[in-house]
Amino acid sequence: MNQQELLYGHGSVAIVVILFIAIIVLNEVGFRIGRFVQAHTDSEAKSLTGSIQASILGLLALLLGFTFSMSMQRFDNRSMALIDEANAIGTAVLRVQLLPEEFREQAGTLFQEYIGLRVEIGQLDLTRVEERAAYNDRIGDLQSRLWALAIAATEVDPRPVTLGAFVNSLNEVIDSQGKRNALLQMQVPEVVLILLFIVFISSGGIMGYSAGLSGQRIFVPIVLVSTLITLIVFIIIDLDRPKRGLIQVNQSALVELLDEARR
Repeated sequence: MNQQELLYGHGSVAIVVILFIAIIVLNEVGFRIGRFVQAHTDSEAKSLTGSIQASILGLLALLLGFTFSMSMQRFDNRSMALIDEANAIGTAVLRVQLLPEEFREQAGTLFQEYIGLRVEIGQLDLTRVEERAAYNDRIGDLQSRLWALAIAATEVDPRPVTLGAFVNSLNEVIDSQGKRNALLQMQVPEVVLILLFIVFISSGGIMGYSAGLSGQRIFVPIVLVSTLITLIVFIIIDLDRPKRGLIQVNQSALVELLDEARR
């Protein structure tokens, strides 16, 4: 979370509200400056200002599309990682039946506890670092106990067709958990978001300045455009913040797996 030190500690709603206010304020400042210099600006300068405004709005559209694509890709990766983990755990649970009989009940109990912890930590805000660390310690302990159980089982039944299949599936469970943890730390670089905000606010200022040069206030259309762009920015930030925003990765695959394990 090092790259999110400036913005990540603040709520997405607060960020977009401040952003919207900033665009409106700068638009008004630009309008007043445009009105002030209107009498001293010829038509050629006004035309050039319009071209600059179009260029900035085009740059804003490019950045919005680029940033939205980045945040959506990361959200999709986290969703697929959860499905992969659920599949890996489900396979390992099924292969518990390949263990020698004296190990099956213990392995089933450990997996049931493991799935429960994975569901619980999946609902925990990433900013609650200490609580997540405690959960990860318990998850790591369960992984160690399952691995020790697998080693003990191989001493009883060393056949690769049976025990080897279970060990491979357990290894997939551990790898999939590590992959999910890594993807949770991957967000859109903060410098990209800050650049987007700067271009957004600048576009409001240039639109206000252009309106001031023309002598006609176009406040309602600017508010409408600013609102729509702000909503897109909100979606970008919300997608980029796993377990914090309104848009959450669906955990139904793990929840259903937990329900099956408890039966």
